[in-house]
Amino acid sequence: MPYLYLAISIVAEVIGTSALKASDGFTKLWPSVIVVVGYGVAFHFLALTLKTIPIGVAYAIWAGAGISIVAIVGWVLFGQKLDAPAIIGMALIVTGVVVMQAFSKTTGH
Repeated sequence: MPYLYLAISIVAEVIGTSALKASDGFTKLWPSVIVVVGYGVAFHFLALTLKTIPIGVAYAIWAGAGISIVAIVGWVLFGQKLDAPAIIGMALIVTGVVVMQAFSKTTGH
């Protein structure tokens, strides 16, 4: 269950962050509401995750996945460009999370 909670938290954070861009500095009501709800859900489920998964590991996964997914959402929905250094950087973040999960003894395996 903790990894399901973490996945829900990541999705909610990505939705909240994407709505933050759409809120135009909190000047648009519905995107602003989605920001607040999205982050509320994200932090609730992250807190549930932290009952089982160590904070460093959970946050690394949450942040790394969030960065990568938000960059892809920005590219798809907002037409933001992803150049080679950005793609390489995101690949390194994902690789780091995979290495932590596969080989680190701090992940709780």
